[in-house]
Amino acid sequence: MAAVPKSPVIRCAINGFGRIGRGILRALYEYRRWPVAVVAINDLAAPETIEHLTRFDSTHGRFLMPVREEDDSLWIGEECIRLLQQERLSPRVWAELEVDVVLECTGRIKSRNDAQGHLDSGAGKVLISNPADDKVDATVVYGLNHHELTGRETIVSNASCTSNCVIPVIEVLDQAFGIACGNITSIHAAMNDQPVIDCSCSDLRLCRAAGVSIVPVDTRLNRGIERILPRFANRFQTTALRVPTLNVTAMDLNLCLEKPAPADNINAALKKAAASRFPGIMDYCDIPVASIDFNHDPHSCIVDGTQTRVCSNGLTKLLVWCDNEWGFANRMLDTATAMMNAC
Repeated sequence: MAAVPKSPVIRCAINGFGRIGRGILRALYEYRRWPVAVVAINDLAAPETIEHLTRFDSTHGRFLMPVREEDDSLWIGEECIRLLQQERLSPRVWAELEVDVVLECTGRIKSRNDAQGHLDSGAGKVLISNPADDKVDATVVYGLNHHELTGRETIVSNASCTSNCVIPVIEVLDQAFGIACGNITSIHAAMNDQPVIDCSCSDLRLCRAAGVSIVPVDTRLNRGIERILPRFANRFQTTALRVPTLNVTAMDLNLCLEKPAPADNINAALKKAAASRFPGIMDYCDIPVASIDFNHDPHSCIVDGTQTRVCSNGLTKLLVWCDNEWGFANRMLDTATAMMNAC
């Protein structure tokens, strides 16, 4: 398929209006820094539910603009967004709405074949809000490899929130000191695939009440790292824990550096990269804070310099924070814009 022509305004549809879908809409109106207009939202929820969950959010607060639902449309101020409830997309739904790019945010689309339905319904491109199979045209960690987009890509994955968090840090430290291997633990806020009280499901850990336990879960973060940075194949092990908090994730990185360095040098390299190579993507913090202090932070990763530790043999430990909802929603808009503007 030919590249979609550039347009002053990118016409976007959000498919799936959950945590990331709503975060994308909020970020778009809060910052007004992307040339994007949301023209449609497709979700099975009732229109009045869509309106209510747009206006009020337990994690990110009230929407900053007037919101109303009228005639199967969501109005943000004087801007109209068409509301759809299509479990199976009608043949030309995105063509009729002249959608340039669909932001696929259901979390259920994990392959090129599944995403193809959006193109068949007339969308120009698809950006998936989770890791996908290796048949998609690209997997992007914005700030690291988005410049490699050519404009010919039609189906792209935005990777995961944890990949977006740790990969810039790994890149900086590998270039500065070399990384022989590492072990990473994601300490992730609870998610909506966990129950409030125990219930039956196929995963005997995820069926336990989210608010009272730290729950080990499966992660393929190591494969995400290898996809973006192939030189690290078989050099990282990753584990994940869900903890009973509403939002914000901490990444515990344990790295064997090829050129051991003191904590001050490691922090200096990361602080410099945050200000120069990764502005708006990476941030650096050296004051005593807790996870809630990073709620609604738009960065992909925030290095907590107070927690950097180095053993006598060079084993290095870092703590990196991210708002797994808000930061990732911001990157979805960054990547969508890069897709549409790529040469």
